[in-house]
Amino acid sequence: MDSHNLFLTKATYRLLRAEYGAALIVAAVVALAHVGQIRWPVFIGMFVYIDVIGYLPGAVAYRRARGGGISRRFYVLYNSTHSLLSAGAVAGAWCLLVRPEWALLALPIHLCGDRAIFGNFLKPFGLSFEPVTHPAYKELVKHFGILPDLKAEDSRVQLAALEQYHETGRTRARIKFVHEDPPRGSAAAA
Repeated sequence: MDSHNLFLTKATYRLLRAEYGAALIVAAVVALAHVGQIRWPVFIGMFVYIDVIGYLPGAVAYRRARGGGISRRFYVLYNSTHSLLSAGAVAGAWCLLVRPEWALLALPIHLCGDRAIFGNFLKPFGLSFEPVTHPAYKELVKHFGILPDLKAEDSRVQLAALEQYHETGRTRARIKFVHEDPPRGSAAAA
C-alpha cells in the first residue's frame, strides 16, 4: 500500500497484522509482569468501553437493517473508539484525572488484539459495517491476482483506472484493467 494505492495484498495484510500481534504480545507481557498491580475493574472497563460504545450500536443497527445500509454515525463511533489516538487521549486523561496505572494496558491489548487476531481495522463508509467482501474488491483481487505470475519483461499490466463515485450515499467502484503485450521485435517479445 502507498499513498496512491490504498489497498493491501494478502502478504502486506499479514505483515501489518503481525506488527499489531507483536505489540499485543508486548502489552500482554507487561500486563502479566504487573498482574498484581492491576485494578481489574478499571482494566475490564477500559477493555469493554471500546466495543460497548463503538461496536455494539453499529452491530445492532446492522442486524436490524438485515445487512442493509446503516447511518454513518455508527462508523464514526466505531472508528473513534477503535483508534489508537482516542485510546491515547483516554489514557492521558485518566492519568491526569485519576492516576497512571497498569490497567490502562487494556486499551492497546484490545486494539492490537482486534487488528492482530481478528483482522479488524477502521471501517470505511462505503463498506458493510460487518465484514462482507465488496464486489469491486472481488474484481480487483481477481485481476490483481494475476500480477505475481507475470514478469515485467513479458508483459505490462497496469491498473488503468479505479474510479469511485457516489450514488445515493453509497460508494461504488468501477475498475478497468489494461493488459498490453510488449511491441513485436522487442527483447521481451522474443
